[in-house]
Amino acid sequence: MLVLLPPSEGKAPSGRGGPLEPESLSLPGLAGARAAVLDELVELCAGDEEKAREVLGLSEGLRGEVGKNAGLRTAGARPAGEIYTGVLYDALGLGSLEAGARRRAGRELLVFSGLWGAVRVTDRIPSYRCSMGVRLPGLGALAAHWRAPMAEVLPEVAGDGLVLDLRSAAYAAAWKPKGEVAGRTASVRVLHAPTRKVVSHFNKATKGRIVRSLLEAGAAPGSPAELVEALRDLGYVVEAEAPGKAGRAWSLDVLVDEVH
Repeated sequence: MLVLLPPSEGKAPSGRGGPLEPESLSLPGLAGARAAVLDELVELCAGDEEKAREVLGLSEGLRGEVGKNAGLRTAGARPAGEIYTGVLYDALGLGSLEAGARRRAGRELLVFSGLWGAVRVTDRIPSYRCSMGVRLPGLGALAAHWRAPMAEVLPEVAGDGLVLDLRSAAYAAAWKPKGEVAGRTASVRVLHAPTRKVVSHFNKATKGRIVRSLLEAGAAPGSPAELVEALRDLGYVVEAEAPGKAGRAWSLDVLVDEVH
């Protein structure tokens, strides 16, 4: 199983250890595209601060993020699973997983990123600020920048197993599973059962809990249909319908009564 996650907008501080080693990151096929984004982002943020803030869509209160980006090459690095914070990652609670579940997380979780493309939670990265919705002056829209390299690398990473897609729309734009891979991909919405509406906070929290539940249970569904059964066995209320055509992803709705 491969689980696709969005990053968090806010991030923990960089570590005090050694700096980023780009060659050590997973998915080496993305190295060239990563280097291009890193080079332009560092140059942008080391120059005109106001221009950088405008490009990155940062408020006055987030001005310090520009300096953080300017120092990405020398900042300490930590595992990505420690850098990403926020509602989904709080609910996932990687740090409190037992050893076996933590090893599965290292193998199965892939976090999408405007800067790195995608990283494993064990990859060491510095704290940064660069969403997938950013349009850099030289490279243009980051989602478009990542599409070609992702299309080359991700099908092999997905292997022949289930792909559980929990990304938000901005990050899903960087790679859309196609063909045979799409047929074993399941995207998940979390709905407030009484209203049938998505509410951002508990949508993220429930997705984090879903991933934690699967990791702790050692669940290994091999298809979207098996995922539906696994989630129901774990106590989730799931509605799903197989796609009408081959090569289309499944859409699963997880219904939650309480907003928390």
